[in-house]
This record gives sequence, C-alpha cells and structure tokens, in this order.
Amino acid sequence: MVAGLCDRLIAEGFPIWRASIRMPSIHPMYRGVAANFVRGGVTTIETAGHGIETERNFEKTPIFYLLNRGEKTGRWNLANGEGLHYAELRELALEGGTHHVINLCEFPKEVALRGLGFSLTSDAPGGFSDDQLAIVDELLPALGLAAYRVAVSKTATDILAVYTGARTSARILAGETRRGMGGSIDAAILLADLRNFTALTEVYQPGEIVEFLNEHFELIDRHVEENSGEILKFMGDSVLAIFPTNAEDPQKACKAALASAQNLLKANDALNWERTLNGGPDIGIDVVLHLGEVFYGNVGAHGRLDFTVIGRAVNEASRLEKLCGTLEQDLLLSESFAATCAVPCDHLGSFELRGVSKKAGVFRLADAAS
Repeated sequence: MVAGLCDRLIAEGFPIWRASIRMPSIHPMYRGVAANFVRGGVTTIETAGHGIETERNFEKTPIFYLLNRGEKTGRWNLANGEGLHYAELRELALEGGTHHVINLCEFPKEVALRGLGFSLTSDAPGGFSDDQLAIVDELLPALGLAAYRVAVSKTATDILAVYTGARTSARILAGETRRGMGGSIDAAILLADLRNFTALTEVYQPGEIVEFLNEHFELIDRHVEENSGEILKFMGDSVLAIFPTNAEDPQKACKAALASAQNLLKANDALNWERTLNGGPDIGIDVVLHLGEVFYGNVGAHGRLDFTVIGRAVNEASRLEKLCGTLEQDLLLSESFAATCAVPCDHLGSFELRGVSKKAGVFRLADAAS
C-alpha cells in the first residue's frame, strides 16, 4: 500500500525519497509494525518487540513528541539542522535527507489499534512544497481508512494463528466455523506433560508458576514447529500437538514427531541445568508419541467452539502418558508409532489402559537404556 501510494505521488512530481507507515500492534510478540518505502528499492516490514528497551527507544522519536504534545503534524527542515537531536532524523540527514514530515491519524477509540503515523522524507533541495504537503493532508483520511481496514484484517488473522496455530487458523478462515465441521485425519500425536508440576504450585507464587510454564511451553513449541507439527492445546501443564500424516508416507510424520520429542527433551535438560544453577526447580517433561485416526475440527457449544482433535487415539495417548512415571521413562512410543517410525525400540510390555479394551504395547527407544 505505501509503495503504491508513493509511486503515484512520485509520478506527480513529489520528491519522495523515503516513506513509512507505522502502527501500534496488539500482537503478543511485537508492539508495533512499520512498512518502509525507499525510492527505487524494496518495501520492507519492520517490527518492534515488547519490552522496556522498545518503550525507551519510542520515547526518543518524533512521533512520541507529537503524541505527547497532542499534535497531528510535524515538519523538520533537515537541511537547516532541524530535528537532529532525534537519532532517526539525524541518520536521515547524514544520508542526504533534506525535509521530513509526519502526519498522525487516529483510529476509532473503541479499537486497540490507536492510529498510524505516516512519514515522508525528501532528498531534494528545498524538500516538499506547501502545496504538496496540503495534498498529503487531504489524502490522510483515505490513507488512514485503508490502513485501518488492512490492519484490522491482518491483526485478526495473526491473533487467530497465535491462539489456534497456523494450520488450524487457515481452516477456520477458509470457512470451517460451524460445530461439527471437520473430518478424520491420520496423525502422529505428541503429548507432553510437565512432571510433578502440581507440587510446585505449593511452593512458588502464581507469577513464578506462569513463568515456568511459559519457559517450557516455548521450547516445546519451538521444536514442534521446526518439524512441521502444530500445537493444538495447552492443557494446564500439558501440551497436545499433531503431525498430520501423508497417506503415501506416514513414516515421515512419525520421524518428525520423534525428532521434536528428542530435541525438546534435550532443550529441557539445558533449561533445567541453567535454572538449577540459580536455585530454581528441575522440571522434567514426559512425552508420549502415538499414531492413529482422529477427528480434526470444531467441537463445543454453538457460541463457543474449539478447533481440536478428539478420538480414541487422543484418549490412548493420554492414558499412555500416565505410564511414563510408572516405567520411569521420559519418552514412550505406542505400538503403532514404533512400527511405523521403524527405529530400534525396546518393548517394555503390554499394559491395560483405563477405558481401552485391548492391552497396549509400549516401547522406548533402544538407546534409552544406555
């Protein structure tokens, strides 16, 4: 959008060298986003993360200055040395910028996206004319409306993906929004549970408990995603993830799930080592890998749905996880998973699972005993 607007203005004789549209964000990973245009170059997207450093840096910007004074427009003649106490304007001047203008546009107060900042920089002697800046002022409401619509749509898409996962959110946005919509798929299932976590709630404050959960969930998510899996649920101190199989090569999904499990367990050992050095708790993870058919779709009430997986395979994985403590193993494989993954395994026996009529064969990796 910013590139198209700038190209048209340049064609009308506007001496635009650089331009930017900056907006706040409610994304959990970043507080702001900017689309940056450079004449003759490629438009880039830049994000600013959350945190004290980001806030402090923002307080040193000309946009913060305008917001703090309740002003909507700022103009700085860089060629005459104006605004050079701002680092970003000083950098623009050193690279040849002569004139910098910022226009702020407010969005409706009922939305979290408060507005946008539209900045233009010229490298021409004399910069922008008053007539050109008047045209920019006239364009601002239309630009704000267009940016608002794009931002709301992008925010909804991004937030949905954060809460449901990329694969699941894509299906929801494609129209699978009614209760019962979905279908049966074959998938490798990864169920991870933080060992003896309930006991920690008796010792640590809620804020500390949340921090522990986030640390472990972060490393689980990282290793699931890097192997093309997707977390569907955080359930208390447990995580449910799936790796949908390809009918022609179900082993591929099993290999991916196994790699995720092995990598996250190694990462968890490293996390615990660092935490215990500082006097914190050692929190183990028990992981079960299973393979089976599940229903992947909408379940719940008419007005409150959950896009998840249910079925016998999910129940069996949950029951198998309870055996990790009994068998003193942090990684267990079901019989169907072990057979399909085709890696060297030790058979630990067949066990009765609550609510399951047939005994379940349980395996561990052959090198787990060493």
